[in-house]
Amino acid sequence: QVQLVESGGGLVQAGGSLRLSCAASGSIFRLNAMGWYRQAPGKQRDLVAVITSGGSTNYADSVKGRFTISRDNAKNTVSLQMNSLKPEDTAVYYCYARIVTVSYWGQGTQVTVSS
Repeated sequence: QVQLVESGGGLVQAGGSLRLSCAASGSIFRLNAMGWYRQAPGKQRDLVAVITSGGSTNYADSVKGRFTISRDNAKNTVSLQMNSLKPEDTAVYYCYARIVTVSYWGQGTQVTVSS
């Protein structure tokens, strides 16, 4: 089993910044992609950003230029630096990890951006 533990959510004013972090532990072997998804109330869970073990990244169009994903392969951690936050970024953010074809999820951390 793989456990993902997130930290760093909270309340911030529009235009502010937050940094999310996620640490993976457990039966980790060939941890492939890691990343972040988010789910706002009444909406589906959507991709925010993902990074492969080789460092390739992919971002949702809505966060490009504002969010930066990074990864420490030695520590099995992934972080998301979120700048210029907007009220529409308000959601529960979930850490994601994939090992071969199996996906794992964290418990989620709330990010609330006030206008």
